[in-house]
Amino acid sequence: MKIRYSISICLIFCITNFGKAQNQTLADSLKVLVSQSTTIDSVYLKLLVEISFNESDPVVSEEYADSLISKSRGFENTNYQFNGYLQKGNANVEQGNLKEGLSAYFNALEICLESNNKILEGQVYGSIADVYSISEDYDNAIKYYNKSITTLRNTSDKESLSSAIFNAGDTYFYQEKYDSALIYFNEAGEMFNEINFQLGKAYNLGNKGMVYAKQGKHKLAEENLLAGIRILEETENYYPISVYLTSMSDIYHERHDHPKALKFAEESLKIALQYGYKDQISDAYLKLYEFNKHIGDHETALSNYVEYETYKDSIINIESVRDLANQEADFELSQKQLEVDLLEQEKKTQRITIIGTFITFVLSGLMAFFLYRRNRYIKRTSEIIAAEKEKSDKLLLNILPEETADELKEKGFVDARKYNSVTVIFTDFKDFTSYSQDLDPSELVKSIHYYFSKFDEIMDKHNIEKIKTIGDAYMCAGGLHQQGENHAENCVRAAQDIIKVMIETRAHPPEGMNPLNIRIGINTGPVVAGVVGTKKFAYDIWGDVVNVASRMESNSEMGKINISESTYNLVKEKFNCTYRGEFEVKNKGKLKMFYVD
Repeated sequence: MKIRYSISICLIFCITNFGKAQNQTLADSLKVLVSQSTTIDSVYLKLLVEISFNESDPVVSEEYADSLISKSRGFENTNYQFNGYLQKGNANVEQGNLKEGLSAYFNALEICLESNNKILEGQVYGSIADVYSISEDYDNAIKYYNKSITTLRNTSDKESLSSAIFNAGDTYFYQEKYDSALIYFNEAGEMFNEINFQLGKAYNLGNKGMVYAKQGKHKLAEENLLAGIRILEETENYYPISVYLTSMSDIYHERHDHPKALKFAEESLKIALQYGYKDQISDAYLKLYEFNKHIGDHETALSNYVEYETYKDSIINIESVRDLANQEADFELSQKQLEVDLLEQEKKTQRITIIGTFITFVLSGLMAFFLYRRNRYIKRTSEIIAAEKEKSDKLLLNILPEETADELKEKGFVDARKYNSVTVIFTDFKDFTSYSQDLDPSELVKSIHYYFSKFDEIMDKHNIEKIKTIGDAYMCAGGLHQQGENHAENCVRAAQDIIKVMIETRAHPPEGMNPLNIRIGINTGPVVAGVVGTKKFAYDIWGDVVNVASRMESNSEMGKINISESTYNLVKEKFNCTYRGEFEVKNKGKLKMFYVD
């Protein structure tokens, strides 16, 4: 289980942002001041610094960091250049562009060395080490962690020093050098306690627990893991809780206390599903499959494995995309080699022609035959490669939007993009959990496949992008990739078609399948879309509009389409809607809701 990215990134930004939390409201208000400014002076540059550090969208943050770097050239105060490169590095690492992030950090380091600022120098060494650690280049990670630790020991910055020591220990853990990891964790823990850094204390306890678990010291492991989880629950930091609960399940499995092992694995899965931690959802289902198989509950184990396979199959391995590029490169190389072979043969033919006309005639005939066979080979090879490439392209387009797939094939990565107006649909089947418990796994998958295939056809009909499925939940969005201004109307019509499918299925259910009922929620607003992951990836969207769409679904009724006020304002001229009133929504207060009649 790798938790390095989440933990390391958390500590990176605790360090490099110098304790500052992002404040989008502040960033938005400062953008107005920048747009009204006519002079590039120290005040203007300070505004760019504040916007870049407080902007929550890493793409926008990088844009302001680039502007800061460009417009601060020539100023005597090099702090503006430093902050520009630093935040450019942070923004790129957050987007997963590790190479660009590392380059920016080294530019920031060069400025630190010239100004002899040891605190900043030590912090940047730590950020560089974190990028190497994320990339699993552990030798360089340890090298730069030690540079960071050595530099920061001579400063008063205890928080950055303790974080660097902790991250170095974390790197040793993933190298399975557990004794070294404990030495670093123990020193970091003492410093976290000294400066009362709660998040650092929680991670340190949890990671020590994972080390002790690997060493077979189960009592110590449990004590540390539970202590770390208690602190994380207070700070509402749930990703590491999910990871540490999985480690707890392993401990009880080794103790042969299978009920508790299952309990901890199920709690880990519950958190992962609630907050959408994709790698943990997959790992938790696999863990439950192994446990249930071990205790002989083969029916539940099979169900767990079906969920694991269903989730795993929704993710494309980036190696297959690389294979596409390799196939195209190999084809070009083979074409070049054929050209070289033919050129050599022509030279030999020229030398042979001086022997005599008769021999030249014979060799010309042989050459013609050879070229005919060679051309046939080239044509057949080209057809095979073209067919395989078409299959790979279809596979890629079945997982990613066309525009995103083209960008991924061209550049090898995808830039995140912000859309100002997108409509998101969430659906959920009624009582699916209890329904699935009494159903054979193959029939369960058959039922889900039947409905989701119908939904896919509806999305194609209305030009809507399917985003993902999690269990029995189906999520899609209109308005992505130049899908037109009528995305809200299209989404409502798609939801109505889904209701029709459910009604028709209840009236004439396919043989051997029990019909289900469904809730639907719709919301409209801005989102950020992109491809996530390094070894495995998937297209996804983020933003408050997604959370509100989910709330619309959970506050709907069976067979109903519940829409938010923002969606209602876009479709009220096209559809008859009934105002339901204001409903209390978790973390959002009261929201107005409408049923589409």
